[in-house]
Amino acid sequence: MISCAYTMEAMVNLADLELRHLSALRAVAETGTFGKAATKLGFSQSAVSQQIASLERIVGASMFERPGGPRPVTLTPAGEVLLPHAVSILDRVRVTEADLAGFLAGEIGTLRVGTFQSVSVRILPDLLTELGDEHPGIEIRLFESDDQDVLLHRLRSGDLDLTFAVLPLLEADDLTVDVLCQDPFVALAPLDSKILPPEGPIEIRDFDGLPIIGQPRTSCQLVIEEGFRKAGVEPDVVFRSTDNGAVQAMVRAGMGHAVLARLAVDIDDPTVAIRPLAPPMDPRTIVLVRVTDRHLPRSELVLRDLAAKHTAGITAD
Repeated sequence: MISCAYTMEAMVNLADLELRHLSALRAVAETGTFGKAATKLGFSQSAVSQQIASLERIVGASMFERPGGPRPVTLTPAGEVLLPHAVSILDRVRVTEADLAGFLAGEIGTLRVGTFQSVSVRILPDLLTELGDEHPGIEIRLFESDDQDVLLHRLRSGDLDLTFAVLPLLEADDLTVDVLCQDPFVALAPLDSKILPPEGPIEIRDFDGLPIIGQPRTSCQLVIEEGFRKAGVEPDVVFRSTDNGAVQAMVRAGMGHAVLARLAVDIDDPTVAIRPLAPPMDPRTIVLVRVTDRHLPRSELVLRDLAAKHTAGITAD
């Protein structure tokens, strides 16, 4: 004859459990009395007793041995099982509260930011250093492209939260734009250039017939070439590079002259003449762009404020 043993498992349903039940359990366990637990929690003693009674009904077991008199209450075996879980849950809730408070205050969170070469080199290093010092809980993830259409596509698709860009923006009805600065165009010439005056600006018309070092036909380069044509100069571009440093290096080597946005230039380079243009070309306008209807963490306000701060002197320069 075969005998079978069955073990009946107690079914516990904690669907009605609330944080106030766990808080009462921990307070009574820590203080040893319902009265002291009430004082600690800021409740009446009867309220704490009701919360413990409700907890015991939910669990289906007593939480405390109540010896009566002045002796403290002690945990039952069931209470000893539940207490560490209660402490863990309540501690996790406190951490969650702190994280949410930091998120809503703009002190923590991740921002995905689009950028292009000159902003990456001249603006972001100091900006990110200050951000890290003042707001260490904010993480910035960068994506760089000198193709503005790529940046705006990634912004609209949700791959980026914000992006630096240059005006004008086509079909931008869905975008919110914060203007940061005006970035003037400057001339770059070899030190022995025949069009380089002893001091002062270089005339745009003097570029006529000279080899030009340029960039691929990005929106910025198209503005430069249109500026040449407005002055009656048809640019003879003999070399194009996406690397601003390479453009400046080719000028240094005497391969030609160039016009770049000032932020794209190493203005401390003593081996290249860097001068204003006469007449000046219209400067490029650098902006920070976000999708209008998209909810962003408050940390984006921190980044926008820092971007405005670290670009404030560029127009004045």
